[in-house]
Amino acid sequence: MRIVVTGSLAYDYIMDFPGYFKDHMLMEKAHMLSVSFLVDSMRKMRGGVAGNIAYNLALLGERPLLLGTVGHDFSDYRNWLESQGVDTSAVQVIGHEFTSSCFINTDRANNQIVAFYAGAMGHDHTNTLLNRGLTGQDLVLVSPTSPEAIERFAIECQQLGVPYIFDPGKQTPRLEAEHIQLGLRGAKVLVGNDYEFGMMARKLEMSEEDLIARVPLTVITRGEQGSALYTDGRLAAEIPVAPVREVLDPTGAGDAYLAGLAFGIARDLPLDVTGRIAALTAAYAIEERGCQEHRFMSNEFASRYREAFGVDLAG
Repeated sequence: MRIVVTGSLAYDYIMDFPGYFKDHMLMEKAHMLSVSFLVDSMRKMRGGVAGNIAYNLALLGERPLLLGTVGHDFSDYRNWLESQGVDTSAVQVIGHEFTSSCFINTDRANNQIVAFYAGAMGHDHTNTLLNRGLTGQDLVLVSPTSPEAIERFAIECQQLGVPYIFDPGKQTPRLEAEHIQLGLRGAKVLVGNDYEFGMMARKLEMSEEDLIARVPLTVITRGEQGSALYTDGRLAAEIPVAPVREVLDPTGAGDAYLAGLAFGIARDLPLDVTGRIAALTAAYAIEERGCQEHRFMSNEFASRYREAFGVDLAG
C-alpha cells in the first residue's frame, strides 16, 4: 500500500517582538493604522500540512508520496524531505511563484499578527492524482489546501476507487456545504477537531451525531482531552493523550496525529493501537519548536509507547 499526501506546502517565518503590540497602537486611529515592529529574532521553518504529515510518516517508517504545488524557492525543502524518506516526485513547481509563506509575529503576551501568502498553493488544483498508478489498495490523505484542489482530489479518489481520509481542517470555514458533502461522499475516514465538526455540522444543517455516522470511520480530536474514534456512528475507541515531557510548540501536533492515524489505517492495525500511535506522534511534535524538528527511531517509539500506555506496541 502506498500512502499519498495532498495538502499545503509552506515556509513559516516565526518572529518574536520583545514588547506588547498594544503599546504601539492607537485604537482611536485604527482606521489609518500604520505601525512597524522591530523584532528580536526570525526563524524560517519548514511547514505546510502536507509537508508535516509526510515528514511524520517517514519517521514512522513509510515512504509517502507527496503531492502539491510549490514555488521556485522550494529546492532546499525538497532536498530535506527526500533525505528523510519522502517521495517528492509528484510535487509540481510553479516557476513564477514563491512557495506559500506564513509570517507570524508574536509579542510578549503571545498575541500574534499573521500574514499568509498562498503563492504556489493557488495552483494546487492543477495537480492530479490521475496517472499515478493508484489502486484500491492505496490510501490518499485529502488535507487542507485550496478549496478547488480539495474538491478535485476527492473526486479523483472516487473515480479511481482509492480510499481516502478527508481532513478539511482549517479550510473548513472556506468550504461550502456542497464541497463538504462531496468530500464525505466517498471518504473512508473523516477527521477534524471539535470545533471543525461543529462547523461542518452547521454548514450541512445536521447534528454532529448524524455527521459522525456519515463515513465508516470518524475521528474527532479534542486537544488535552484526547480523541475519539467512531465506526459507523458508534464509539469504537477513546484515546488518551500521550504524556508530553515539555510543551514547547503545539503547532503541527494535529498534522503529526494525522500521520500516525494514516500509518495505523494503512497497516490495518486495531483502532485503539492506531489512535495511540497517532497520539504519541503528536506528543513528539509538541516537544520541539517547529513542525519538522522532532525525531525518533522505531525502537525508541516502541519503548515510549509502552511507557505512555502500559502495553507493548503490537504490529
